[in-house]
Amino acid sequence: MNWHGIWAIYRFEMARGIRTLWQTLVAPVLTTALYFIVFGGAIGSRMQDIGGVDYGAFIVPGLIMLTVLTQSISNASFGIYFPKFSKTIFEILSAPVSPIEIVAGYVGAAATKSVVIGAIIYVTALFFVDIDLAHPGAMVAFLVLTSITFCLFGFVIGLWADGFEKLQLVPLLIVTPLTFLGGSFYSISMLPELWQKITLFNPVVYLINAFRWTFYGTSDVAVGAAFGLALLLVFLVLAAQFESWITPAVIMLTVPLAAAGGLFGLLIALLILFG
Repeated sequence: MNWHGIWAIYRFEMARGIRTLWQTLVAPVLTTALYFIVFGGAIGSRMQDIGGVDYGAFIVPGLIMLTVLTQSISNASFGIYFPKFSKTIFEILSAPVSPIEIVAGYVGAAATKSVVIGAIIYVTALFFVDIDLAHPGAMVAFLVLTSITFCLFGFVIGLWADGFEKLQLVPLLIVTPLTFLGGSFYSISMLPELWQKITLFNPVVYLINAFRWTFYGTSDVAVGAAFGLALLLVFLVLAAQFESWITPAVIMLTVPLAAAGGLFGLLIALLILFG
């Protein structure tokens, strides 16, 4: 594994994000603040609690998911499309890095930016509502998993797109509508019975409800099914990326074990140094 190559791509993409700080971080925060002013203040004050949760607090997980999903796709797709557009992609292809290492660099940087945006939106929400996290560890894990999944999806879109308009096609016409209709601002139990059943065919419903469960311990769908769907999406996107059913399975099985082993080794080293 060429870690220097991965780090070079990762560092370049993070530097690009810093250069476009207004678009990357400030715009999502302002958008979130406007959502809270409109939905949390003007409308939320007239809404009853949902599942024992204040309406302003109830929409926080949905707002984070709405932004993270769209930003993950946009960051990853633009990150790989711009080198294609500027013809600098040939420098990357001629470098001693494998396809997996290229994907790791671009997707890792895009996922990092998405997680940071999600964290900033969460902090912004604390200025408007009181939030008590029921499962903070699961919340971080699910946020990271969702960010990586949709960044991989965005990377595929960036490879497929042959124009800037196609980069916005999927986020604007597919992901955003699915997120709004997936229970971002309401509980699907509030819908008529027929529409509840139809809504269950929307995969984003499971992602939003699983994320909301990590906040308040309540969900409109089975949490296990939601986490399983997230893992399935990762597998399918990796399969599409590498055109193989075996490579995604190997990655999904080895990366968590490698990360756990690295953390265990770090813990042992810290115990030796400071114990």
